Amino acid sequence: MDLVVYVDHSDIHEGSLHELTEGIRRLVDVIDAREPQLIAYGFHLDEQASRMTVTAVHPDSASLELHLEIGKEEFRKLGSMITLRQIEVYGTISERAREMLEQKAAMLGGAGLSVTERFAGFARPTQTRDPIGLPPLTR
Repeated sequence: MDLVVYVDHSDIHEGSLHELTEGIRRLVDVIDAREPQLIAYGFHLDEQASRMTVTAVHPDSASLELHLEIGKEEFRKLGSMITLRQIEVYGTISERAREMLEQKAAMLGGAGLSVTERFAGFARPTQTRDPIGLPPLTR
């Protein structure tokens, strides 16, 4: 398993927060229904600073490519409400995934892209229940 961790940072345009949160919920519903391979996906809003951070954990580069393809139109709908500042990717990705990320960055504000491959570490298979038997977290 060669996990890919995706993080992006955006500025939220003034007066867009309510519409943005509705768009985020629609996007999350689409991704949840169509991407069962995605390990984790989260939107983190700092309303006082008008900033948004998105996190995703993919099992591999192919999952990231699928995510970018499935989410493309929904990402575009959010474009008028945010300015994407930075995309950070940790893990090994394909050239196609890199090109798709560059296209996303250009579409949402011309953000920079950094990709850092893992030097050392490991990944464990995901579990549907934690070791003490609690159900998984819900959104």
